[in-house]
Amino acid sequence: MFSSSIVGNEVYLQHTIPLLTQYLPNIEELLFIPFAGVSVSWDDYTAKVQNALPDYQVNGIHQFPNAQQALEDAQAILVGGGNTFNLLNQLYQQDLICVIKSQVNRGIPYVGWSAGSNICSNSIRTTNDMPIIQPPSFDALNFLPFQLNPHYTDYQTPGHNGETRAQRIEEFCMLNPNIPVIGIREGTALLLQGKSLVLKGELDGVVFEGGEQIVIKPEQDLSKYLSKCLKI
Repeated sequence: MFSSSIVGNEVYLQHTIPLLTQYLPNIEELLFIPFAGVSVSWDDYTAKVQNALPDYQVNGIHQFPNAQQALEDAQAILVGGGNTFNLLNQLYQQDLICVIKSQVNRGIPYVGWSAGSNICSNSIRTTNDMPIIQPPSFDALNFLPFQLNPHYTDYQTPGHNGETRAQRIEEFCMLNPNIPVIGIREGTALLLQGKSLVLKGELDGVVFEGGEQIVIKPEQDLSKYLSKCLKI
């Protein structure tokens, strides 16, 4: 679950390649879900990802006559960033939520960035996106029994008087005190393998829990957050 598709001025998806190579060693084809794309056509989005990942055959799920069957036949599932609300809405409208969960639960690798990472958490209630469309539910894939905030930053623009990212997340925590929120910065990712959860990358992350902000380090074992009891 990558925070972003680009780090600084690097080439699109370049920072994801080492982890993809390491953890998808026998994968040749990636089934790409481009539904978070709004201002870009899904064909163009798929082509962009294909150009960025030339070592794989990238196929857009929208290009198959049966999206559910495409998921069932997939070697690995790749979900791009964009607008999280549009992504989740499409997954609900096309009845793909249960199929994705079933495939991942049986061992099919899942890779997402930004919006594609947002939907891995308990819900999309801590996304940074504007709700440009209303999905049937905010409930997401729930691979993580907590909330995720990709693109996390504690930078505050000079002269900007709106709430910081931390303040927004703290508001969520006040209303949902038993649900942790993990913020991951650009260039970092969460790696979930079975009952193991680790922060990858070179930058610290942060956990909002119990009214506190807890710094998490690269390669830190975060597996305890997989067994948190959620009381929504």
